Amino acid sequence: MTKFGFTPTHPGEVLKDEIEYRGIPQSRLAKQMGMSYKVLNDILNERRPITTATAMMFEAALDVPADSLMRIQLKYNMQVAQKDNKLLARLAEIRKMVAVL
Repeated sequence: MTKFGFTPTHPGEVLKDEIEYRGIPQSRLAKQMGMSYKVLNDILNERRPITTATAMMFEAALDVPADSLMRIQLKYNMQVAQKDNKLLARLAEIRKMVAVL
């Protein structure tokens, strides 16, 4: 199992830094992207994951590569899952059952 750093980085954190650096108001960006302000704000504040479609929309709006955003999201998801004790217990049980096959 691959281990990552202690604090997962959500792609919203990267995007939020980028739009703040550029001085783009969230409301304007949301409108230009055809996205509700709430959805954009939820992504930027790490309450919602990005999807392939939203990653492509950010790429079109900000020229931030969609595949990079998706890799960040995947790593974030993996780090969060590796801290889920219920999932970890289930995985341990699966490994035990498979070992006897």
